[in-house]
Amino acid sequence: MTILIIGGAGYIGAHVAREFLDAGHTVTVYDNLSSGLVQNIFADEEFIEGDIMDFIGLIDVMRRGFDAVVHLAAFKAAGESMLWPGKYAVNNITGTINILNATVESGIKYLIFSSSAAVYGDPKYLPIDEKHPTNPVNFYGFTKLEIERFFEWYDRLKGLRCASLRYFNAAGYDLNQRVTGLERNPANLLPVVMEAACGMREEVSVFGCDYDTPDGSGVRDYVHVTDLARGHTAALDTLVKTGKSFTVNLGGENGISVLEMIETARLVSGKEIRYRVTERRPGDPAKLTASSEKARELMGWKAQYSDVETLVSSSWKVYSLAKANAG
Repeated sequence: MTILIIGGAGYIGAHVAREFLDAGHTVTVYDNLSSGLVQNIFADEEFIEGDIMDFIGLIDVMRRGFDAVVHLAAFKAAGESMLWPGKYAVNNITGTINILNATVESGIKYLIFSSSAAVYGDPKYLPIDEKHPTNPVNFYGFTKLEIERFFEWYDRLKGLRCASLRYFNAAGYDLNQRVTGLERNPANLLPVVMEAACGMREEVSVFGCDYDTPDGSGVRDYVHVTDLARGHTAALDTLVKTGKSFTVNLGGENGISVLEMIETARLVSGKEIRYRVTERRPGDPAKLTASSEKARELMGWKAQYSDVETLVSSSWKVYSLAKANAG
């Protein structure tokens, strides 16, 4: 099939593009490179530089003929979204409306959306499944949830079949090191730990070490980015097979603590990684884990590479290579 991947030069997008290419699909990437990298564009895909705020540009591209659209273009910093909600509303919501309208007008039948576990908010029970109440605690999560609601209407009114994939914490790198672009100004734990291991930052901040968890640090659900990418190809197969829209969690289902991630990185890298315990962040739960049972039943998907050793080792290979290349 012919696939248009919007945001395909980003960290997750590049892995998704690689997975579709490996599965034999023809891929075109549409990206404004605001956070994506030219380094993440593959020789066996077409690249078009463009912005989701450019509706005419989207129409021009989509009318070339695609079987499906994968939408990964969004601002995603939860903290920033609370400071600049207008920025997130315009890009994430208005930009998605442009994508929806261009997709429908171009006669494309399938859309796969990178949603987020941020739609759930504070956990009421664990593991979190798709029946969990949705009550975002940051504006970023609100934008993702509102977009999912748009999909329900476009399915009903326009026949657009949509798969909303609620990611938990994406981490790791392609096991064959074909994606090597490092995230800019990372805020997530593992790239921050990798930067400390490489000497790119002095220490890692651990926000609270007095939680009711085995080692006192917060526990989160991490899913390897290759597993996420596999989820997108499985989602397209399921949309085509069933002809029905759906929403699923994509999580590793393994709770990994902050200190466990740091200690594993020390063992894998052989580097001393300094960390400093600071105060808890408001609203941070002690533990957050996913149920991906629906994805297993509906798509035949389960995480294969989301253990802590693979997450860390695949990241370290890319970061140590970048450090070596930097001299």
